Amino acid sequence: MEQKPLGQSGREISAIGLGCVTFGREIDEETSRRVLDYAMEKGITFLDTAEAYGGGQSRQGRRDSLGVDDEREASGEMSSSERIIGDWMRDRGCRSEVTLCTKVSTGASPENIRRAVTDSLERLKIDHVDVYKVHSPDESVPISETLAALDEEVKAGRTAVIGGSNYSAEQIREALDASDAAGYARFQIMQPPYSLAHTDAENDVFPLCAREAVAVTPYSPLAAGFLSGKYTPDRSRFPKGTRYDIVPAHADIYFSDRNFRVVERLRAKAQEIGLPMVRLAMAWAMTHPNVTAVLVGARTAAHVDNALDAYRHGLDPELRAEMSAWN
Repeated sequence: MEQKPLGQSGREISAIGLGCVTFGREIDEETSRRVLDYAMEKGITFLDTAEAYGGGQSRQGRRDSLGVDDEREASGEMSSSERIIGDWMRDRGCRSEVTLCTKVSTGASPENIRRAVTDSLERLKIDHVDVYKVHSPDESVPISETLAALDEEVKAGRTAVIGGSNYSAEQIREALDASDAAGYARFQIMQPPYSLAHTDAENDVFPLCAREAVAVTPYSPLAAGFLSGKYTPDRSRFPKGTRYDIVPAHADIYFSDRNFRVVERLRAKAQEIGLPMVRLAMAWAMTHPNVTAVLVGARTAAHVDNALDAYRHGLDPELRAEMSAWN
């Protein structure tokens, strides 16, 4: 697996990252471990999680063995993705092989960042995380205060690289300027949504990050599975166990007349050239010149293979331009 520069940090990450949002929410711990093992075997060493990732399946079937004191963990509450990854790294002895990113999801005040880093490191069973991101901009906190707290974490050695997710270009510019003015650690990595169904980032976030040598690791190249072609506008008929069944709010983001037209064009083009829809859609996201690594969620090894196939296949520039013009 090709390694790509992680901003100006001097570090590198694999050209495909494994998004671990499914762990403990859509798949249980045993299945999550199988996905992690397979991804590592294939050279995917960049893992992306967050304190908010998890859900009701993380410890399913293990309640009896955990005991009364572990009732909260047994119930699979928030953060079970971190716990699963931490236990897996400890059992496999592979911490040094992994570039691990986690995020604060509960607010970007200095006090909360200190708390969140401490709690994440405890769940992950490590003394530092390679990359630490703010999951979403917190407009209730001045960005200078957030950056001061993140800078403290870098100086303390509890993280090496900082960044953000779901930031607009204007918010990224503000953060970079604030870091430069105060001498704080700079954002080196940004994580916007990016897919054929959500192209906004390429108009502003991508060019800014390219100018500032900030790594771009987009998520949801399949629009949370929307581009697989298995959904209809009828929201009462989400396939059981799919991302939209578990988080119906995804439909508010991706369900539109324009996007359903894109799905049909994608379906027709995939049939014409003999490629699966998901491979074609992922290859489109992966081949933007400003993309460092695409984050791919997986519930099975086959989902990892879909991403690997898309990466290896690439995309002819003329075909990519044609797909970019769909509406």
